[in-house]
Amino acid sequence: MALPEQLDPVDVRLIDLLQGGFPLLPQPFARTGAQLELTEASVIRRLQNLLDKGVLTRFGPMYQIEQLGGRFVLAALAVPEARFDWVAAAVNALPAVAHNYRREHQLNMWFVLAADSQAGINAACRRIETQTGLPVHAFPKEREYFVGMSFRVGGRAPVGACQTGKPHAGAVVPLDAVGRRLIEATQAGLPLCPQPYLAIARQLEISEAEVTGRLAGWLDNGVIRRIGAVPNHYAIGYRANGMAVFNVDDARVDALGMLLGRQAAVSHCYRRPRHLPGWPYNLFAMLHGPDRSTVCKTLEDLHALLGDACLGHDILFSTGILKKTGMRL
Repeated sequence: MALPEQLDPVDVRLIDLLQGGFPLLPQPFARTGAQLELTEASVIRRLQNLLDKGVLTRFGPMYQIEQLGGRFVLAALAVPEARFDWVAAAVNALPAVAHNYRREHQLNMWFVLAADSQAGINAACRRIETQTGLPVHAFPKEREYFVGMSFRVGGRAPVGACQTGKPHAGAVVPLDAVGRRLIEATQAGLPLCPQPYLAIARQLEISEAEVTGRLAGWLDNGVIRRIGAVPNHYAIGYRANGMAVFNVDDARVDALGMLLGRQAAVSHCYRRPRHLPGWPYNLFAMLHGPDRSTVCKTLEDLHALLGDACLGHDILFSTGILKKTGMRL
């Protein structure tokens, strides 16, 4: 497949490399440059350009707020077309809304709510219902089978190939005042300068060793999934993106969810609750490809893989990004 027009081969190598993790070293951009035969300044300049052009949405730590006691939930609305823009603006205005997508379905607006507690999630749902007059359909994560978040530039497989942090579902990690300030300083991204960890340390009036030590610890205990680049998948060749949903026998869904999560085209895979009678699906998988026909072929392959345990399936293609920010404290 041809590369996206705005990218040269060096950009491609840089994006692919930095989805695999970023070193916790005093001069990490110099190390990245050495791997690609680039100068430190060239790496920083290229990253800034990729961010400015929207090829990357973010560069820095990907925090897993559930490991810190936070909560997030996937939710959906069925919005009348005549009210869609107004409802989107109202939903997007809420700080608790991290991502919001338009999808092809009766439930046509899908968003992620993040809060520091379940009570905060419930309050956000009630506020949306009050403001819009529409019922919120909440789909909390019941089990995570895979989160990869790695996209090879140009729509090249594999998609779900990067998971450098350790997946955890254990005890909540306590967060002290310094830890909270460090997350607040880095959740929007790392500074693009030769010594980013030193810059953060000076901002927080702590040592560089404490910054890198805490980040390393969070990678180890699952608070951080990874540190690196987050591409805009549309900009790097993944023009078709769909949320595949399956109605799978409850007795077999966990085994089959793990199987689905190992497939190359799947970037995220979760078990979520059904909403009967209108929503019979309990297994969700995000699929990505260069075009719809490729994604539809992948969907049918996955359906065949599930066999007679799958009682039905659908795919909700995304047709617009309404809001996309990282999960924030």
